[in-house]
Amino acid sequence: MKKTISLLLLSTLLLALAACGAAPAVQEEPKELDIVTTVFPAYDFARQIAGERADVALLVPPGAESHSFEPTARDSIRIRECDLFFCNGGESEAWVEELLADVDVETLVMLDCVDALEEEVKEGMQAGREEHGHDHADHDHEDEHEDHDHEDEGPEYDEHVWTSPVNAIAICESLCARLCAIDPAGADTYRANLERYSARLGALDAAFRLTVAQGRLRTVVFADRFPVRYFVEEYGLDYFAAFPGCADDTEPSARTVAFLIDRVREEQIPAVFYIEFSNEKMADVICEDTGCRKLLFHSCHNASAADLEAGTTYLDLMWANVYALKEALG
Repeated sequence: MKKTISLLLLSTLLLALAACGAAPAVQEEPKELDIVTTVFPAYDFARQIAGERADVALLVPPGAESHSFEPTARDSIRIRECDLFFCNGGESEAWVEELLADVDVETLVMLDCVDALEEEVKEGMQAGREEHGHDHADHDHEDEHEDHDHEDEGPEYDEHVWTSPVNAIAICESLCARLCAIDPAGADTYRANLERYSARLGALDAAFRLTVAQGRLRTVVFADRFPVRYFVEEYGLDYFAAFPGCADDTEPSARTVAFLIDRVREEQIPAVFYIEFSNEKMADVICEDTGCRKLLFHSCHNASAADLEAGTTYLDLMWANVYALKEALG
């Protein structure tokens, strides 16, 4: 009997010693998601909805033109290894399709989250070879169809879908749903962040609607490219502009400048817009000739290095547009 008790005590002692030497049990922290984005709106939306549960990277450098961006080898590796690749889509990101052709990467495309509008070339706009590489002035109709099968190519869509706050809400809803599917443990966080952010976007939308309702005019003039068609469509505004939103050319003809000057004079428009990173030359010419003011309307396509360092957000830039629009509508 004493021998049995001694063996039991020894076994207990050995188990206790083993437990003392073992590593303490540690609660595993949730994995931080790696989200790679292409343009500033996607970057900021991801920051707002994912919050601290994700590391969000922006590929297009501050102040750079996304239409001419090409990913580096390092960028390609990061995209292939991320948890979510959040891009814009469209002609300016044609490289995405080739990059992802042979890999399986969770991808969300902003252009697919809303009802896309086709590119529009309006009266007075200068559009030619510079717009997506097509030169309609240098080829007759027959030669054009020999070189390009436009029916096969299909329509070209305006890519700047985020310029409407209503679209921004829809994009964020799609982003939230995708994050919940990738990381179910964080679903409550993502949904709470979406609710808060959608309320702020809703307030922005209401401010734009009030500004338009109180304005004397319903027409805006962009002495620049025009990347905000979704915006004017949402708020019932008419517009004139020098170039389509994705045009490469920013050197207007005398005819284009004269057309915009006539519009400003005839409709007594108090201000013309230029967009971020513009050389502002055309706006200066029109203002000098008509006496109107020039104002920045930020398309939010990209942000400066200073803005990114300061933590500037989509909402910050769009609220500045509210005040600029109020002045331009009189």
